[in-house]
Amino acid sequence: MADFKIKIRRMQKIDLDQIEKIEVASYGDHHWSKQAFANELSNNYARYYVALNDKNEVIGYMGLWHIIDEAHFSTICVSPDYRRKSVGEALFKRLIDDCYENLIKYITLEVRVSNLTAQGLYTKYGLKNLGTRKGYYQDNNEDAYIMWSENIFYDKFKAIYDKNVRELEQKIEIITGEEEKVC
Repeated sequence: MADFKIKIRRMQKIDLDQIEKIEVASYGDHHWSKQAFANELSNNYARYYVALNDKNEVIGYMGLWHIIDEAHFSTICVSPDYRRKSVGEALFKRLIDDCYENLIKYITLEVRVSNLTAQGLYTKYGLKNLGTRKGYYQDNNEDAYIMWSENIFYDKFKAIYDKNVRELEQKIEIITGEEEKVC
């Protein structure tokens, strides 16, 4: 039985104030603006999701872009109060589910060289480091690893995904909903 319950749904404009607070707490002066997220909500290529606690408060969010048969993972962030509770992994699972729903074959992303926790999550789900973007992050000129998945419809990826999801569901109950109610 899961230790914790969250709801994941599409991001809405009403979420932006809470998202901005998490951004500032997580990234200080180098955070995405509320307007940047608002712009993404009207971008036909973008999909953004939020994780909500039992009080319907935003505790995390993530975004991706659909580009032909690829999903470019653009951002993920979990409120400092909810880190190490599998919320980030639940959001990453939602990204993969979005790819399956939309017949997206590949996942790509950039991750800070110093962010070993995120790298561990992406590697756990089968992504591989295929290169480095030098000076990618503007706040401190840190390099980023470029990570890619194999085709997520291949049996090898699906086996890894299924195993990880079974383990995740032992730790956290994930409820999805309100997908159609984007405003």
